[in-house]
Amino acid sequence: MGTFAAHGGLIAGRYRLVRKIGRGGMGTVWRATDELLAREVAVKELHVDDQQSAEAVRVQYDRMLREARAVALIKHPNVIVMHDIVEQDGRPWIVMELIEGRSLSGLLSAEGPVTPREAARIGVAMLGALGAAHARGVLHRDIKPPNVLMEAATGRVVLTDFGIARVSGATTITEAGAFVGSPEYTAPERMSGGPAGPQSDLWSLGVLLCTALSGESPFHRDSLGGILHAVVYDEIRPPEAAGPLLPVVQGLLERDPAHRMSADEAERLLRAYLDTGRLPAVPERRTPTRTDLPAAPGPRGPPVPPRPACGRVRPCWRRSRWWRWPAWARVSPRC
Repeated sequence: MGTFAAHGGLIAGRYRLVRKIGRGGMGTVWRATDELLAREVAVKELHVDDQQSAEAVRVQYDRMLREARAVALIKHPNVIVMHDIVEQDGRPWIVMELIEGRSLSGLLSAEGPVTPREAARIGVAMLGALGAAHARGVLHRDIKPPNVLMEAATGRVVLTDFGIARVSGATTITEAGAFVGSPEYTAPERMSGGPAGPQSDLWSLGVLLCTALSGESPFHRDSLGGILHAVVYDEIRPPEAAGPLLPVVQGLLERDPAHRMSADEAERLLRAYLDTGRLPAVPERRTPTRTDLPAAPGPRGPPVPPRPACGRVRPCWRRSRWWRWPAWARVSPRC
């Protein structure tokens, strides 16, 4: 309540704080009144620790400004609307539209998993939001239930919290040696230190759909090492509740981003499900293997003995050509 007492609840001479409505690792969100336009808004306050170094504070400020700029680029009904960014006592405050409702994580905690139809509706909304963001060169990089808001009066689904978004062509914060995001929802190519693109957000959406349908991420484990191993190596087992939307979930959770289901295909299938109650037939997705490559020219020699199998039913992802285990997250492989 220090901010409230210090400023009489008034920020930048215009936004009067009413009460806290949310808190995360980076900031606190307040319900506030815009006294100039007489409307209710949400105001995000940046957390600053007095013990932090000047460099750490600068990184936080830059990240918040990046969030504001990312949201300002995107115009879509399923993306939070940013109204303003102001400075008070040397720290930035983001002013956004106020969504009267709760987050998807709050809904799951209070009422349990959603129906396949509701999951499909959420999926279509998120695909629309991500399509608008990607078209503007913005990667969200933190798709998860707490960042999906459900408006109570209209049922509108809104993507928020672009705090770790990356904007194409913009100068970004140096993140060497650091990991940003929620591991359970992070694509394997990001886990392995590879380049991230729009397909990485689509993987996160696949995990979010599983969570919405079952109440828990399929990559939930008791330790960070266990989560990393599950995301990049273990057999992917979508929950039984994902059955009606299984082709979409499996397509989005394809480990190789080059073979991951596209946003257009996922949206087409989910809209068809909303219209008819079932998914259209989907061609079997098959990732090329070494046996699909043409034989090298040259004289025939004695048959080459097969490489010993690693003892698993599914291929060992550690041998796939895109795989690199990150140096900061070594977990003993099983094969």
